Amino acid sequence: QVRLVESGGGLVQPGGSLRLSCAASGTILGIYAMAWYRQAPGKERELVATIRNGGTIKYADSVKGRFTISRDTQNTVNLQMDNLKSEDTAVYYCNAVLGIVAIDGEYNYWGQGTQVTVSS
Repeated sequence: QVRLVESGGGLVQPGGSLRLSCAASGTILGIYAMAWYRQAPGKERELVATIRNGGTIKYADSVKGRFTISRDTQNTVNLQMDNLKSEDTAVYYCNAVLGIVAIDGEYNYWGQGTQVTVSS
């Protein structure tokens, strides 16, 4: 069984900061990439940032220069969000592409989501 658990969401005023964290646990052979997605009400889920083994990082244009993705350990990923705007309001989801012990292939796992609300 593999789980991704997010933490760190909440309510913040425009211009403020939040830090999201996600920890993966279970029978994980290795994690090849981790990412953050978000979904605002009435909109499709969109990629916010991704970080791959080897260090390749990509950001959505809307968050470049404001958000920073990082991995403290092999099984954790963080998203530092600065200068937050009202349009950043959404449910943020952690995603991991990983291998599972004793099972061939790569698998895509999602966390349960954490709400980020930017409002004055």
